Amino acid sequence: MSLAGQVAVVTGSTSGLGRATALRLAREGAAVVVNSDRPDNGEATVAEIEAAGGTAVFVQGSVASREDCEALAAVATELGPVSILVNNAGIERRGGVLDCTDQDWDDMLNVDLKGIFVASRAVLPAMLEHGKGAIVNIASVLSYDVIPERAAYVAAKGGVLQLTKSMALDYGPRGIRCNAVVPGFFHTPMLEQSMIDSGDYEGTKAILTAKSVFGRGGDPAELAAAVYFLVSDEASFITGAVLRVDGGWDCT
Repeated sequence: MSLAGQVAVVTGSTSGLGRATALRLAREGAAVVVNSDRPDNGEATVAEIEAAGGTAVFVQGSVASREDCEALAAVATELGPVSILVNNAGIERRGGVLDCTDQDWDDMLNVDLKGIFVASRAVLPAMLEHGKGAIVNIASVLSYDVIPERAAYVAAKGGVLQLTKSMALDYGPRGIRCNAVVPGFFHTPMLEQSMIDSGDYEGTKAILTAKSVFGRGGDPAELAAAVYFLVSDEASFITGAVLRVDGGWDCT
């Protein structure tokens, strides 16, 4: 299932699930465009990929910006035909409808939902020209479930699933597959901050751990393995699908 000769764009890939995904795709032979809206760890991620014999480049930019995404796509095409896009970038802010400000709502929807639209719109033309492509959108268990004070987040992540199916329908006849991955409890920097913000770090961690039938959180490498499968030719007849990588969240 080698990805040799392919170019992959992974948004939000300097930490957490995105970073693990970038490292895995590079290990399988893809040239990887690493991305984040901040420079933190960008060059370090590239250096780790290159030290292992891979090819990578870091492009700073926000997925909420059309100009930034077009620049991201332009750099990717310089590496070769772009055939993989992993829409991973995301943010989370707490707040119910009465507590969520207009700015909070706009920021969440702009990154977590519109960001997938904008990044995909920038990369899709190169895929269509190539006649082949695989897109994976990172959703969340909160695409289905809800927890308190996450109005904008659950709205955005719910939309990711419908957008995924729409893209699968529209571009499947032209060789583009689009699927979604639904992570459960993975101890990423974003979730770490969320647990701190909860005011009950240990209690929140215990609740999340209990949502896995394995009694543990997932390793980011396990999520990356699922993404790798979906972008590989082994998943050539899979599109519009939602792959849950959540430790049995609904079984507990």
